[in-house]
Amino acid sequence: MTEFHQPCCTELPEMSSEQLARLASLFRLLGDEGRLKLVMACIDEPQPVCCLSEISGMSQPLTSHHLKGLRGARILKSSRRGKQVFYELDDHHIRHVVLDLASHVMEPAD
Repeated sequence: MTEFHQPCCTELPEMSSEQLARLASLFRLLGDEGRLKLVMACIDEPQPVCCLSEISGMSQPLTSHHLKGLRGARILKSSRRGKQVFYELDDHHIRHVVLDLASHVMEPAD
C-alpha cells in the first residue's frame, strides 16, 4: 500500500457532548493492547479471523468478541470470502490515527 500521509482535519471541529463521548469511546477501544494489535494487523491488508487470533495471541472466541466491538465502532469492517471472514480498517481516518500515534511514540523524548 502506498504511504499517503496527509492530515484529515486542519482545525479541531466543534463537538457536541454526544460526539465527544463517542470519541472517548473510540480511544477506550484503541487503548486496549489486544484490540490495538488487531487494528494494527489490518493496517495494510484484510486479515482472516484465524490469522488475527494468531497475531494477537488471543483465543478465536475472544478475538471475535473484540472484532465485534471494533466493527460496531466503525474502526474495522468485515467481508465474507467463502467460509472465512476478513477484517480491514473501516476508512483512512483510522489509519491516520494509528500511524500518527505510533510515530509519536517512536519519537525520541526531549
